[in-house]
Amino acid sequence: MKNVLEKLNCPSLRAFLQFGLGVPYSTLKNYFSEKRLIPKKVFEDMCKLANLNTDDFNVKYLDKNWGQVKGGKVKGRFKYMKTFN
Repeated sequence: MKNVLEKLNCPSLRAFLQFGLGVPYSTLKNYFSEKRLIPKKVFEDMCKLANLNTDDFNVKYLDKNWGQVKGGKVKGRFKYMKTFN
C-alpha cells in the first residue's frame, strides 16, 4: 500500500479515499496496518490505479475458504436443556 500511496502522491489514507475504491477508511487502515488481508480484487484495483504491475509483488493468494472452521456436532456432546415457562 505504501507503493500505491507514493505513486499516487497521497500524503495519507484519507487522501486515498478520493479515488473511489469503495472501501471504507477503517478497512483501509486495517489493510495498511496488516490487521486484515487485502482481497484480490481490491489489490488489483489499487495496482491499476497506480500503474503498477501485480507480478512485481511477492503475493500469496489464499483459498476462498481460508480460516473457516469445519462445523458439525460431536455425538453426545450436546444435551437438550429443559425450558420452564
